[in-house]
Amino acid sequence: MVGKIQVERKNKIALVTLNRPDKKNAFDESMFRSLESVTDELRQNLPRAVIVTGAGDDAFCTGFDVNPENPLVTQFLEVLNSKDLSLARKLVSRIRNAVDNFVSLPVPIIAAINGLAYGGGMELATRCDLRVMDKRAFLCFSEVRLGLMPDWGGGVYLTRLVGTGVASDLILTARRVNAGEALKIGLINRVSDQGQSVSDATDLAEQISQNGPRAVRHALAVIRQSQGLPLENALELEAETAAQLIVSGECLQGVTAFMEKKKPEFKD
Repeated sequence: MVGKIQVERKNKIALVTLNRPDKKNAFDESMFRSLESVTDELRQNLPRAVIVTGAGDDAFCTGFDVNPENPLVTQFLEVLNSKDLSLARKLVSRIRNAVDNFVSLPVPIIAAINGLAYGGGMELATRCDLRVMDKRAFLCFSEVRLGLMPDWGGGVYLTRLVGTGVASDLILTARRVNAGEALKIGLINRVSDQGQSVSDATDLAEQISQNGPRAVRHALAVIRQSQGLPLENALELEAETAAQLIVSGECLQGVTAFMEKKKPEFKD
C-alpha cells in the first residue's frame, strides 16, 4: 500500500520498503506510525537480518516531508510561532523515538541505498549497521540548507562512523556525495551496480543469516554498545557477552558441524 512501509520475509530475512515513491519516500506522520508498527511486528518475530530500502528507482528516502499536508508540519509551525522549547523537544522526540526503536532491533540492519538519501533519509541509513549503495545514488546531509540540523540521531552516528573532520565536512557544507567517495571515506560498505543494491544487500544478509543467530546478535550488541565506552569497559562488555553466548550452547551446533565437516544448521 502506497504511503505505508511494506515488509516482505524470505529465507529468514525481512525486506522493509519505504513505500511513498511519489514523495521520494519522505516521512510524514503516517510513515512514522507505519515504521513503529513494522518495528513491533519485527520484534515479535525476529528475522536474522533486516534490509531497508526505498520504493521506486530514484530515491531511498529524502527525510522529513515538509509539505503542509503532513500533520507534523503543523506542529513544526506551532513551535516556530510559539518558540516553545518544550514543544520543540516533543517534536524531535516523536521522530527520534520511531527511528531509535527501529534501529535498536537486535539483528543486523542493512540499508540498501537505491537512490537519493537526503536529510533524515541519510540519517536513517547512517544509523543502520551496514550500507550498500547503488553507484548512481547520492547522499546528502542537507538539513543546514533549511536552517536545521540532523535530529534523527544521524549526526552523532556519522561522527562515530567517519570521525569529526569528515562529519563536519558533510554536515556543515550539506554537499552531495557520490558512491565512490562514500566508499572511500567509510560511509558505506559496498557499491552496487545500477539497480542491484537490494540484491547485493540480500546476498550480504544471507551470508549473515547462515551464521549462528545468537552469535550474530551477541557480537552485534557489543559492536553497537561499545561505541564511546572506555577501552576497559568495552573489553569487559565483550568478555561478559561472550560468556553469555557460550552458556547459550549455540556453539555446540557449530563445533559439531565443523568436526563432522558439515554445514551447520542453526536454530532460531
